[in-house]
Amino acid sequence: MFVQGLVNGAIDKLPANIELKMAEDIKAKLENYRTAPFDARFPNQNQTRNCWSNYLDYHRCQKALDAKGVDNTPCDWYKRVYKSICPMSWIQKWDDQRAEGIFPGKI
Repeated sequence: MFVQGLVNGAIDKLPANIELKMAEDIKAKLENYRTAPFDARFPNQNQTRNCWSNYLDYHRCQKALDAKGVDNTPCDWYKRVYKSICPMSWIQKWDDQRAEGIFPGKI
């Protein structure tokens, strides 16, 4: 309750234009929000393998297009999908493992 009172008090002190901008930002994000589409390779409820495959596909795509010197924006589709499906803790763990050179996947 105390924290909620502090937060509400802080929000009350915000200028009206900031509240309006925040509302517009949220509305724009909701209008552009898309979840991962159905993938026939993963028809079951458990989407773990779908998450893993799209994470690997994104990094493989990025690596291949960077090696060719081509713009890698087509790879963003895979990123959108894995960010939609995968828990953030998994993504963070895999990113840390890639940075340390101990990632188990073949990219």
